[in-house]
Amino acid sequence: MDESFVPKSPPSRTDLLKTLDETLRKVGAQSVLLSDTVSKLVGLNPTDLECLDLLGLAGPTTAGRLATHTGLTTGAMTAVIDRLERAGFARRVRDADDRRCVLVEALPDTLRQIELLYRPLAATVARLNEEYGDRQLAVVVDYLSRAVTLAAEHVVWLQTQPPPTGQASARRRRPTAGGRRASGIGAMRG
Repeated sequence: MDESFVPKSPPSRTDLLKTLDETLRKVGAQSVLLSDTVSKLVGLNPTDLECLDLLGLAGPTTAGRLATHTGLTTGAMTAVIDRLERAGFARRVRDADDRRCVLVEALPDTLRQIELLYRPLAATVARLNEEYGDRQLAVVVDYLSRAVTLAAEHVVWLQTQPPPTGQASARRRRPTAGGRRASGIGAMRG
């Protein structure tokens, strides 16, 4: 790592934690924006793209396990898988070991098409990784792995909470063009 960017005296823990929090929020926001952009390019919505990514990482798995991992309800996950299947990104297959069980798998050819969109970013991140030693990267991996677990646990908690009052609740109750009440993820967006 270039020593000219290392501060002469370390920041206080309070300042460091504030910067860490702000940086993680920026990473999260940038991840959402990146996912939104890629999802539009491949004709999916961002939730479906993220579920497809998790499916690609996990390998063939059940809809229930994927729902648990994402924090989505099993009904919402079924809808995600239906859309991914219709769009040609995933398929349902019988488990070879237990024919009663249905697995969902991402289709490798479509994953490769999506990966092409990330290739320039992956190359620049690989160069960035070269600036850090193995011990430094191990700390980053440990921290982020724990943070992901905490975020997943928080999603589960959030799902038990009533909606906040105010504008978000009013948006969710707004009638759609067909006169029905909007609900679910799509209603929260708009």
